[in-house]
Amino acid sequence: MKFSMKRKEEANFTEIVESTKGVVLSAIGKTLDAEFSSHIDDVVQETYLRAYKSLKKEQFKNNSSLETWLYAIARNESLRMNEKLIRERKKSENLAESMSSFDAVEKSVEQKSEEGSLLTTLLEKLPEKYRRVIELDIQGYRDQQIAQELQISVGTVKSRNSRGREKLRQIALAREISG
Repeated sequence: MKFSMKRKEEANFTEIVESTKGVVLSAIGKTLDAEFSSHIDDVVQETYLRAYKSLKKEQFKNNSSLETWLYAIARNESLRMNEKLIRERKKSENLAESMSSFDAVEKSVEQKSEEGSLLTTLLEKLPEKYRRVIELDIQGYRDQQIAQELQISVGTVKSRNSRGREKLRQIALAREISG
């Protein structure tokens, strides 16, 4: 049986979903990491969306059964979801780590600072490109606003903010050790 969205009503796609959902869920269950099981619905949706688009463009060549084809799509979507969620988790961990590092510096600065003079002193020791980004961040500007203000890209803002905070932490630690 050849499946073509041009020859069949879109309503028939519901029949395809109903007849293949067991195969799709099986592929996802075998491939999606257990820790990401809350994303099963997203993978199912993406699987059928890709299948629908392919059928509409008549890209399904009937070289294999529809079930085998959907199984492969579901497996690939599960692998993509695993990679995406692992990347997001690593970003979150890195952000949490850098924020806790910055929080430690911030607390240290607050304890030793009288009306922000220590922070000002530490910021003055930073190169201008890092200091301006951090000063605007402290004032509550968002990355996009800082980028516009300094006429640099958002990526550069994030990079300078991260590097500047690390340099600020190093300056504060060196000051603690020597003083």
